[in-house]
Amino acid sequence: MVKQKQIFLIAVVAMSSILTSCGGYPRLLNFPFDRSGRSLNSPASELSPQIASEYIVFVSDRNGSQDVYLYDANQRRLLDLPGLNSLDAIASDPSVSEDGRYIVFTASSQGQTNIYIYDRNLEIKRNLTANVQGEVRNPTISANGEIIAFEVATDGQWDILVYDRSGKPLNLR
Repeated sequence: MVKQKQIFLIAVVAMSSILTSCGGYPRLLNFPFDRSGRSLNSPASELSPQIASEYIVFVSDRNGSQDVYLYDANQRRLLDLPGLNSLDAIASDPSVSEDGRYIVFTASSQGQTNIYIYDRNLEIKRNLTANVQGEVRNPTISANGEIIAFEVATDGQWDILVYDRSGKPLNLR
């Protein structure tokens, strides 16, 4: 847990350079600690932080299940994500578009792991990999939210697939 907190602190320090308008040196931002879990820092495990613009997306077990959270560093508050998390799934590896609209993540349920995309404006979560034959992991989304890349294992080898936001594979040859 100490290593996880150290990784999270590194992400916060990196975030500070993005938020610093002076462009000079990074500075440590002082995000509030909240025992009830309504802030960025809590007594729970915070995993896999990713930063895009003023947004920090991460996974936490602060409510008793491993869920995705989105923190707006400018407003210094967690943002609501209705319809994203579910009680029967374990979320991991989130990534967020620069405008904070799109979140991609891995979710495991009943022994099956898939990559999902969540649209904050429409409050809709879609499975991008329901038809992928193989194990999937580590999704990432482009800054503009148009392209998603992730790893897939078929025949014992890990490859990278690239999809557009609608779930169509892109041919990058």
